[in-house]
Formats: sequence, C-alpha cells, structure tokens
Amino acid sequence: MTENNRTTQYSLRNTHHYAIIVAGGSGSRMKSALPKQFLLLNGKPVLMYTIEAFYNCDVQPAIIIVLPADYHAYWQQLCKDHDFRIPHHLVNGGETRFHSVKNGLDLIEDADAVIAIHDAVRPLTDLSTIAYSFRYAEQHGNAIVAVQSRDSIRQLKNTVSTALLRDEIYLVQTPQTFQSALLKEAYRQDYQADFTDDASVVERLGVNIHMIPGNYTNIKITFPEDIAVAEMLLKQKSH
Repeated sequence: MTENNRTTQYSLRNTHHYAIIVAGGSGSRMKSALPKQFLLLNGKPVLMYTIEAFYNCDVQPAIIIVLPADYHAYWQQLCKDHDFRIPHHLVNGGETRFHSVKNGLDLIEDADAVIAIHDAVRPLTDLSTIAYSFRYAEQHGNAIVAVQSRDSIRQLKNTVSTALLRDEIYLVQTPQTFQSALLKEAYRQDYQADFTDDASVVERLGVNIHMIPGNYTNIKITFPEDIAVAEMLLKQKSH
C-alpha cells in the first residue's frame, strides 16, 4: 500500500468492520476559508470528534479518512498539535462525494466486510447508533440512519407547492452501512448527478433500502450557527 493516493498507518486486515469518513467539504457555506471538518469545536477539530465516535463504539471498525490531497499535511500537523493518536488511513478525495467514497472502498479487500460511510462533519453521532448500524447491515444488507421530519413539508414544482404527509418524510443522516459486496457492486456504476448519498447509489441496483432510527442531535456542521449548537450539545453530554 505505497500508492501516492494513500498513507498507511496501520493494518486493515484484522477486522471485518470498516468506517469510511468522507471529509471533502470546502467550508463555503460556513463562510470560512478553512474546510469545516477542521473548524474547532470546544478547542478541537470537528473531524477528531467524528473519528473518536467510531473508535469508541463497540464495533471498533478500521477507520479510513477521505480527505483532499492538499490537506493531508495540514491534517497530520493537526494530529501532532492535538496529540491525536487514533490510528487511521488517509485517502485522497475525489471530484465528488461518489468518487471520494469509491477511493475509500478501493482500500478494502475483504468481500465479507461491513462498511459504514459517514460524514466527517457529523461529530455527535451516538455510539449505540453506530454499533446498531453495523449489526443491522450485517443481517439485512444495509442500514440507513434517518429521523422522522418534525416540520410540515411542502414540495415545490413549477411554482406550485404541494403539502406532503409529514409522517411519511424522513431526514437521512449518516452512517449509512452496507455489506461490502453490495456496496462495491453499487460503486462500479457510472456516476450520476442524482447520486446524493450512498443509499441512492445502492438503490439504483434495485435494492430495498432499510432505515434505522437516528437521533436529532446527530447534526451536520454546515452553517456557522451549527458550531454553537454542537458545543451546547457537547456540554449537555458531559453533564
């Protein structure tokens, strides 16, 4: 594993569980020059919280971080600065999220593995949710974390808005977890613009997607106010 697009930090051969954490965000919606996965949350980069969640869950998957090549050295310096020692692999990000996930998958050779794909900027994922996603996918092929909408929903098409049934609307989160053979087959498809997440890629094969309960605190750091919300949630967790 000496290719230019990866940095090997420990063996990936001693487990059947993997987590591919996709960290390709540019930070544009955060109005920040620094990608949002590196922004400080209570003094520590967001991405470190995300890695810790997977490292500390019962499953303890091998961790693969997909990161733009230009930020590998910056991330490695952050690890030194924060004495961050959780073992992980670095892989180059791709042109889109689809291509980034594909780069991470290339590192996994185990056909019987179970693989979770997770947003780097979801640092507050519950440990039990992560573990359950692996167990469920192992038995049923896939497990997609989602929460039911709390708000009324309307769909806008050609300037006409239509009310949708709130009870039938779910907000999709990550992790999204799959059996390796299924996920690899899905990612052999050509990229399509409507591949918005891993579930949509797998669904294109005609596979039924299984949703499992998520948590409303599993927020995605997207806008500046999300950092303040995440810090408040972390404070509540610590008490």
